[in-house]
Amino acid sequence: MPDTDPIDLIYQDAHLLVLNKPAGLLCVPGRGEDKQDCLSARAMRQWPDALIVHRLDMATSGLVLMARGAAMQRALGDAFANRLVHKRYEAIVDGAMPLRDEWSVIDAPLMADWPRRPLQKVDAAGKPSLTRWRALHSSPPGEPAAATHVLLEPLTGRSHQLRVHLLSIGHPILGDALYGSAEIQARAPRLLLHASELGFMHPATQQTLRFESPPDFSLSRL
Repeated sequence: MPDTDPIDLIYQDAHLLVLNKPAGLLCVPGRGEDKQDCLSARAMRQWPDALIVHRLDMATSGLVLMARGAAMQRALGDAFANRLVHKRYEAIVDGAMPLRDEWSVIDAPLMADWPRRPLQKVDAAGKPSLTRWRALHSSPPGEPAAATHVLLEPLTGRSHQLRVHLLSIGHPILGDALYGSAEIQARAPRLLLHASELGFMHPATQQTLRFESPPDFSLSRL
């Protein structure tokens, strides 16, 4: 992905930025010269005071919040740590999930799968991890490869949490090159996971902000 691609700016003010990250772009630089192009580096060329607050996986698209300056970075980081930031994702997963009005919860502790790093795994000795989910739509009954469009709200912020939690209940995210089988990977050109909503109180203005970004995928496009 060329680093000349324009940044998809959702919101900016003197204190913070909200950007829409494309799938396949790192949030921060990785190891090696080939991994220096990333969202934070692109943002800093346009806003030299831009600092990362949270991250999305490289394969995940969607809304990313960045601070302008160290004081705002601390304030926003505290909001994330204290679970004061509303985060919602959308994904398309393998299989038919029940369509209900109420939210369900996946409560499964996670830890690093050390022999297979950077993969994570469900383990009773891991850190407490909670994800709310609700199915929006499922593919019509009788289709050979069923799939479901789900809303996801991570109540904790563990690495790869949504991907591992959905895998743990038998519904891996389509296109997942880390956790999906060859068949799961082949059913989508990318990981079908998108950060679609962010909501929080602006630390400087005390205004409640909420941003939305629809995913570029849907069941009808599979």
